[in-house]
Amino acid sequence: MSLELISLENIQEFAHQYGYWAIFLGILLENLGIPLPGETVTLVGGFLAGSKELNYWFVLSDAVVGAVIGSTCGYWVGKFGGWPLLLRLGKLLRISEERLLNIKNKFGENASKTVFFGRFLALLRIFAAPLAGIAEMPFGKFFLYNLAGATAWGGVMVTLAFFAGRVVSLEQLVTWVSQFAIAALLIIVALIAVAIWLESRPVKGAAGE
Repeated sequence: MSLELISLENIQEFAHQYGYWAIFLGILLENLGIPLPGETVTLVGGFLAGSKELNYWFVLSDAVVGAVIGSTCGYWVGKFGGWPLLLRLGKLLRISEERLLNIKNKFGENASKTVFFGRFLALLRIFAAPLAGIAEMPFGKFFLYNLAGATAWGGVMVTLAFFAGRVVSLEQLVTWVSQFAIAALLIIVALIAVAIWLESRPVKGAAGE
């Protein structure tokens, strides 16, 4: 898919033409792992609601329901086919199965937080659900945190665009939100990397002795 096809202008045009269906499907497909800018789609929906072209509550419902359905599908994909795929990927990257099991268990310990807060982070919004399935997070627990996260994320994005879109341009709003999501992801990755490094230091020290 070309960058031209998923430009902000094209997203706005689709939203104008297909209304609530464009917003629902854009968010659903992103959560299924298709590289669509679901966050931008949500902001466009909120912006159109702020300009009275769409209804705020219908846009919010689209965002939440699309995110929940898409992530639920991602969870089951991870549950039934994610671990064998991860093992094959580990072999290609020369990561041992023991190491992958350790990562899986670590993720399982923090799966609830990841599913909820991952909504607000670039890329993690797509991969959190399959990873939860791979980590064998109970579906009932996943569904509750997924629904809560989708509701919080949808509420923030739609409401932000609904009000902020009246004082700043949609282009500027999309840029700010995207920069925040990427920066937050980089910070989280850095913190995880430091934590793994600190955890591995005593092991290396013991091996040296």
